[in-house]
Amino acid sequence: MSSTAAALRSRLPAAPRMAQAALERARLTVVPRRRTAAPRVPFVTFVSIILLAGVIGLLLFNTSMQQASFRATALEKQATDLSAQQESLEMEIAEMRGPQRVARAAQKLGMVIPTTPAGVLHLGSGKISGNPTPASADDSIPLSTPGPRKPAALEPKAEKGQTNKVKGGRDGAPTRDR
Repeated sequence: MSSTAAALRSRLPAAPRMAQAALERARLTVVPRRRTAAPRVPFVTFVSIILLAGVIGLLLFNTSMQQASFRATALEKQATDLSAQQESLEMEIAEMRGPQRVARAAQKLGMVIPTTPAGVLHLGSGKISGNPTPASADDSIPLSTPGPRKPAALEPKAEKGQTNKVKGGRDGAPTRDR
């Protein structure tokens, strides 16, 4: 039994030799797997690029959100300023439409309030009924009347050598004389 397979094959006739060859070809054998290490460099590079792109994307998103926040803050400040300006202009318009201003402007133009009833003009005939008299500057009504005077009994008495007179300043606030 120490003969080799080749020596045994040579002793067999040709037909069984072919069968034997077919049998050997048909025999299944376990083939060891090839151990090929997957290249890690492309995988690591791919993961690194994905992470880097994510970080850059987050930074860009954060920057754009901050810019939008600054823009919103600036627009809110501008809206507040414009609202204050609008209120100021509305107050000026209300002051200009006020009856005291209109009365002062009329007085500067020489207009006065009539003290006697005016006559009525009949359009058909052109005649004036009643007894109208022209108004004069003496008939004008003062526009800013002074307030009531403070009684002398309520005035504080100053001691000798002290003066506690209160004078009005430029802005209307009282100032003390020292």
